[in-house]
Amino acid sequence: MARSISCAFFFDAEPAGEPGRHALDACALCSKPLRRDSDIFMYRGDTPFCSEECRYEQMHHDAACARQAASARRKQQQQQQQQAQRGRHGTAAATVSRKTDVSVASY
Repeated sequence: MARSISCAFFFDAEPAGEPGRHALDACALCSKPLRRDSDIFMYRGDTPFCSEECRYEQMHHDAACARQAASARRKQQQQQQQQAQRGRHGTAAATVSRKTDVSVASY
C-alpha cells in the first residue's frame, strides 16, 4: 500500500528567516490579526490583507511610489543628457582654442 503523505495547512508554514511567526497571521498594512475562518485578500503573491480596502490602499501606495520613482529616473536621465550636451560643446570650444595657440617652428 502507498504511504500516506501528511500535508500542513498553508497557515502553518513559517516563512524563512522568521521562526515562530506564521506567514498569514496579520494584515500586512494594518497588522490586524487574520483568522483562519475569514477571507484573506492577497497581493503580490504572498502578502496578506484583512480586507479589500487594505489591499487597495497598499496597491495605491505602490502605484504612487512607482510613479515617483519613474519621475525621478526621467529627471536624472534628462540631467545626464544635458550634462553630456554641455560637455560636447565645451570640448569643441577647447579644441578650437588649443589649435589657435599652436606656434609653428621654422627650420
